[in-house]
Amino acid sequence: MLLRAGWSRALPYAVSLAWVAFFAVLQWSVVRFKVPIVVVLTLSALALAAWQWRRPAVPPATRRSISLALLGSAAALAWVPSFTYLDTGARRWALGAFIVGAVLAAVLVQRPGPAAGWLTLGAGVTAYLVGSVVAIVGDPAPRIDVWVTLQQASDGLLHGQNMYAMTWTGSPGIRDAFTYLPWTAVLLAPGRWLAGDVRWALVLWTLVACAGLLLLGRGPLAGRRALWAAGPIVALLLLAPGTPTQVEQAWTEPLLLAGLVWWGVLVSRDRAWWAVIPLALACASKQHLVLLLPVLLVWRPFGWGRTLATGALTGVLIAPWFLAGPADFVHDTISLLVTFHPIRFANTLYLLALNVFGVTLPFWLPGLVVLGTLGAVVGVVRRRQPDLPELWRWLALVLLVANLVNKQAFYNQFWLVGALVAASLATRASTSSGRLAGKTVSAT
Repeated sequence: MLLRAGWSRALPYAVSLAWVAFFAVLQWSVVRFKVPIVVVLTLSALALAAWQWRRPAVPPATRRSISLALLGSAAALAWVPSFTYLDTGARRWALGAFIVGAVLAAVLVQRPGPAAGWLTLGAGVTAYLVGSVVAIVGDPAPRIDVWVTLQQASDGLLHGQNMYAMTWTGSPGIRDAFTYLPWTAVLLAPGRWLAGDVRWALVLWTLVACAGLLLLGRGPLAGRRALWAAGPIVALLLLAPGTPTQVEQAWTEPLLLAGLVWWGVLVSRDRAWWAVIPLALACASKQHLVLLLPVLLVWRPFGWGRTLATGALTGVLIAPWFLAGPADFVHDTISLLVTFHPIRFANTLYLLALNVFGVTLPFWLPGLVVLGTLGAVVGVVRRRQPDLPELWRWLALVLLVANLVNKQAFYNQFWLVGALVAASLATRASTSSGRLAGKTVSAT
C-alpha cells in the first residue's frame, strides 16, 4: 500500500519529466535525424503503453509538477537547437516570448487559490500570441512546401479551382500535388482571404482547441474552480518546446486537435450525435485520423452508429473534390504518399533501419505493426470501456506507434500525440463512459 501511494504521488512528476523530454527531442528533431531522438520517442511509446496497461489512477496534477514542466519547457526552448528562418532579432523576440511566458506561468501556478488557473492560462495565451505574431510577421514567406500549397490552394478555392489539379509556384518541395484532404484548405483559407496568411487561421484554430480543453476541464458538473486543472495544462501545451517552429512552418495539426477536442466536449455533454460534425471535419482534413475510428466504434458512449455516420459525413465532405477529378484526388492523397521516398531526417524506426543499418523495411511490416497495435487497443477499449481521459491516451498511443514506424513523421505528427495526452490530463473524470451511459459519477 505504501509503495502504491508513493507511486501515485510520484506519477505527476514522472509525467512532467516525460513531457519535457518528449517535446525537447521533438524540437531538436526538426530537419535532423539523431538516434537518441528515436530512442526517446520509442521509450515514450513504451512508457505510454505501460501506463495504459497498468491503468493506475491518475492523481490531479500538482502545482509543483506543472511548474516543473513549465520550467523544463522554458529551458528546452532556450537551449535545445530549434529550426527557423527568422533573422536573429525576430528569433530572439519569438523565443523570448515563449520562454518568459513559460517562466511566468511556472511562478503564477504556485499562487494559492483557484485564481492561479486563470493567471497561468492568461500568461500562456499571451505568450503564445506574442510569439506567434513575431514568427508570422518575421517570416512572411517560409520556405516550406506546406505553406506554399496551403496559400495557393486557398487562392484556388476563392476562384473555384480544384486544388488536386493545381501546380504550385515557388514550392521548395512538392509542386504538383495537394497531399492533404480538402478540408484542411477549406478551414484554413479564411486566414489567407482575410489576413493574407493561412497561419493566422492556424493560430485561431489552436485557440479554439484550447477553449475546448477548458470546457473538458470544467466538465458538465463542475464550476469555475475546475479551471485550476485545465488552465495550466492549456498553458503547458501552448508553450511546449518547438511551438514557435510549428507556427512559423504552418503545420496543421492544431486544426485536427480542435476537431478532436470539440468531439470530446460534445460527447461529454451527452451531445454525441452533434459530435459527429467536428470529428468528420477533422477526418476530412487529414488521412491518418481514420486510424482512430475503429477505437471509437467500440467505445459505447460514441458507438458504431455514430462512427459510421462520421465516415459517411466525411465521405460527403470530400466528395466534391473526388468527383471533380478522381484520378487527381487518389494520386495526391493516397498513391503519392504510399510511394513517396523516405525523408532522411524523419526520426522514426523506419528511418533508423535505413539511416543506421541501410535496411529498407518492406511496406507490409510497418503496416502489420500499426494494425496489430490498433487491434490490441480496440480489444482493450471494447473490454474496459474507459472514461474519456483514458480514451484520449489510447488514441494517442495508436497515433504514436503509427508515427514511429512510418517513413515520414515529423514534429507536427508527434505534437498531436502530446496534445492528446494533455487533453487526457485536462479532462475531468466526470466525463466518464459510466456517466455517459446514464450512471451517476461524482465529479473529482
